Amino acid sequence: MSADILHAGHLSLLERAAELGRVVVGLLTDEAISTYKQPPLMTFIERLDAISSLANVGEVIPQYSLDYTDNLRRVRPNFVVHGDDWIDGVQKDTRDAVINVLSEWGGVLKEFPYTKGISSTELRERLLSRSNPSFDRVSSLRSLLNAKDYLRFIDVHSGLSGVIIENASSIRDGKPVSFDGMWSSSLVDSTIRAMPDNESVDVSARLNSLQQVLDVTTKPIIFDGDTGGKIEHFVPNLRALERNGVSAVVIEDKVGLKRNSLFGNEVPQILDDPHAFGEKIAAGVQAKRNQDFMVIARIESLIVDMGLDDALRRAEIYLDAGADGIMIHSRKKEPQEVFAFAREFNKWETGKPLVLVPTAFNSVREEELHEHGARILIHANHILRASYPAMLKTVESILENGRTAEITPELMPISEILNFVPGSQ
Repeated sequence: MSADILHAGHLSLLERAAELGRVVVGLLTDEAISTYKQPPLMTFIERLDAISSLANVGEVIPQYSLDYTDNLRRVRPNFVVHGDDWIDGVQKDTRDAVINVLSEWGGVLKEFPYTKGISSTELRERLLSRSNPSFDRVSSLRSLLNAKDYLRFIDVHSGLSGVIIENASSIRDGKPVSFDGMWSSSLVDSTIRAMPDNESVDVSARLNSLQQVLDVTTKPIIFDGDTGGKIEHFVPNLRALERNGVSAVVIEDKVGLKRNSLFGNEVPQILDDPHAFGEKIAAGVQAKRNQDFMVIARIESLIVDMGLDDALRRAEIYLDAGADGIMIHSRKKEPQEVFAFAREFNKWETGKPLVLVPTAFNSVREEELHEHGARILIHANHILRASYPAMLKTVESILENGRTAEITPELMPISEILNFVPGSQ
């Protein structure tokens, strides 16, 4: 059980279990829950105390993942009791594994009908709707960092792309994987408007578009704040982001007309004085009202070939100024310089997350990036880059053929759109 919000369905299931014998509850840890849904409202210890106090419960043991094999072999129960809501969906493979393990000693899986009309997820949404959902959403990024080894983000540019990210899932190495949140990229926001990526689209315009995403999703959003602008502008912009439910802002230590980092020294790019940039960070940290909101400093030293020592010096200054995390950026196709920075950064044991954007060094798997210390990984513009070729191919096919028949097999059927978008039916 996760037992984040105890309800009648849980109590009914425990009563039925108690009729079969002494009840041992495998209580999912915060990290285990976060692999398939939002992190719990209550901590593991709080949930452990609540479940342990129930008369029908004889023992509670921690369940560290959705793979129950180790605990089952340890307890060797006569029965495993579970609701029938795992026959399909993300926990189907877990159910199959339980059945296989129970067969080793003749154990039996007992499934009872899922209680209709009530769920922890629905109760959670009801609670948040009566409190301050924006405040809770701001805090969700820190909650996930506390619950998981590393987080996976991807670019978002519309409500539809947000819903896709929110619901996308797959299985990797036998475990469910999904995106933990969304990256509001200045490059993507500019390109979707056919505008240059040079801060010509201001924060208020971007936030107005981002509201479409906030309205239909729940996962944390990290906002690409470019240089942050002048301190006098950065502070109110930060408060607007926080007020609307954004979890973090990333600002980069460049000055002047902002140019995309992947141009490197092909275009003029000037780094800010690190102490002046530190003052901007400090002003942002002081201005935030929710202490879970994160101000992340993005270091561009490697982008303009100023080297590792300069990047580390800047990181120290920015952390001293109160930065809640560090993003180190690189345009090299190999990750050696990023890994060199990470090795030194990890020695400091700051507890602050290291953020990587592996756009250039995209052959490196997420697990390896995490092994080198990355806590947040951002796939920064890939949904945008996937959409452009698809749109171009569609319009060219219609122009070439004078009809849509040739391209239709590659398009999403209208019926699927009506089922996919909430409220369309």
